[in-house]
Amino acid sequence: MENVTTVNEFLLLSLTSVQELKPVFFLMFLIIYLINLVGNGAILMIVILEPKLHSPMYFFLGNLSCLDICYSSVTLPKVLMNLLSARRAISFLGCITQLHFFHFLGSTEATLLALMAFDRFVAICNPLRYTVIMNPQLCVLLAAVTWFISFFNGLTHSVMTARLDFCHSLKINHFFCDVKPLLELACGNTELNQWILSIVTGSVSMGAFFLILLSYFYIIGFLVLKNRSCRILHKALSTCASHFMVVCLFYGPVGFTYIRPASATSMSEDQTVAIIYSAVTPVLNPLIYTLRNKEMKT
Repeated sequence: MENVTTVNEFLLLSLTSVQELKPVFFLMFLIIYLINLVGNGAILMIVILEPKLHSPMYFFLGNLSCLDICYSSVTLPKVLMNLLSARRAISFLGCITQLHFFHFLGSTEATLLALMAFDRFVAICNPLRYTVIMNPQLCVLLAAVTWFISFFNGLTHSVMTARLDFCHSLKINHFFCDVKPLLELACGNTELNQWILSIVTGSVSMGAFFLILLSYFYIIGFLVLKNRSCRILHKALSTCASHFMVVCLFYGPVGFTYIRPASATSMSEDQTVAIIYSAVTPVLNPLIYTLRNKEMKT
């Protein structure tokens, strides 16, 4: 039998093993993180303070900006610390906590994007009843349920991972704590954990993605059947363009990492993709919404 190790801490992988590149990486990721904080923080503040933006669309956009600030804050501060430190350790509790919030906020974003697609569907297909259907009480309820359910989704992964015994090297083959690299270090049978990762994460992300596609399908079908003018169709779809771009930026990397089958050579690819959805995407979201939205630019 393999020796089971009592785990107090893990060692994280550095983004680069070249010492000369570490200051460059540190400066680059620090700038990315600051842009994320300033950009999303500005959107959140404007949505709260500007009465003209007190609508369902901007309520969900404010949630998304808050989410992006938290999402990148789960991983980037630790990445920056590790670039300056020779010993890249993270405590067992800190690792499980990071894992929990990473999946909690990730599933929240997936569901929130589906709510934003539903909001656009109601606005375009039922414009006269929009304010009645998407009333403030319903919007708050939908957002609260999204955050609540996603919290327990993240809790499922963190609890199941924390119960594992670790008997291999405690060096995590990743720059932050995630389920897949931790399962590589675990002793015994991890099929249940693999099943939960594939089924639960896949169901949440793909279920939300299906609702997004369904919303856009109905929007396009409604506009083609009711308004056969290409100009009206183009105008309506242009209001959804920002949301669609954010959906592609989010679901591309997530699908690559969690939906496809794991392989022995996939971890290095996962690290590259993880940089996109943990650092780059939260920065691009505010730029996409502000540059393509007249009300936000005003």
